[in-house]
Amino acid sequence: MRRARIGVIGGSGLYRMEGLTDVSEIGIKTPFGAPSDAFLMGRLGEVEVAFLARHGRSHSLLPHEIPYRANTHAFKQLGVEYLISVSAVGSLAEDIRPLDLVLPRQFLDLTKQRSSTFFGGGAVAHVSMADPVCAQLEQTMADAATEVASNDVQVHRGGTYVCIEGPAFSTRAESHWYRSMNASVIGMTNMPEAKLAREAEIAYATLALVTDWDCWHPHQACVTAELAIANLQQNATRAQQVVSATVRRLAKLWPESLAHRALDSALVTPPSAIPETTRRRLGVLLARFDTSAQGNALAK
Repeated sequence: MRRARIGVIGGSGLYRMEGLTDVSEIGIKTPFGAPSDAFLMGRLGEVEVAFLARHGRSHSLLPHEIPYRANTHAFKQLGVEYLISVSAVGSLAEDIRPLDLVLPRQFLDLTKQRSSTFFGGGAVAHVSMADPVCAQLEQTMADAATEVASNDVQVHRGGTYVCIEGPAFSTRAESHWYRSMNASVIGMTNMPEAKLAREAEIAYATLALVTDWDCWHPHQACVTAELAIANLQQNATRAQQVVSATVRRLAKLWPESLAHRALDSALVTPPSAIPETTRRRLGVLLARFDTSAQGNALAK
């Protein structure tokens, strides 16, 4: 099976990767079910990349129906160490305009129906989410975004992405509430995606494509699916360019991320005490641990 150190997960409006060569489709089975779609494996220049359409290539999955655990586990199976999340968002701030690009550093998780951990069944781990975005990956993406952004599009670094359950958009009261939390953008998909990436020891960062003003703005049209998709189509080319530039820059650096060893301080259950069925389910995640050791295992 082909392997890639860089993964890209495309949200609404980004259902394929332009510029990939030597492309093949790979269907992957995971202990957590099937991913959203088949993976597209290909090369950007000389770099292997694994691409997945988060909602499926025909956009057939609601946000809460996305198999987040299967998607992340499959990226791990493919050898992915850096995951670039491309996501459509609404703006909650006056200075963040439709068609701008945002690289959020924090998340507020207001989802309700989603499994947010690989662990359980006799295996306990508590990963740190104080800084959910990999600083090295975010810096690389920021440099790439600045490289390709036009003069009329701003790149905003930092801020908070509030993730709601959906699929309905916010009420006005909710939108004003999110603004009172100092949230910058609003979306429906980056949680529990970021949490699962951390458990899988994959560096994670988001390229957020602003499509609308949500519904808080007194002088702008409220978000609709039609409006969001129209703006996404304008942003799609720029998103592809940012991803390509990020991949090119990553391949020169391969930066070490704190996420790559997140389980060192998170795994509570001694691997040797984890039930066999759970150990098999978590095998890809725990592969670098000595499962015969007692206590918090030393990494191989």
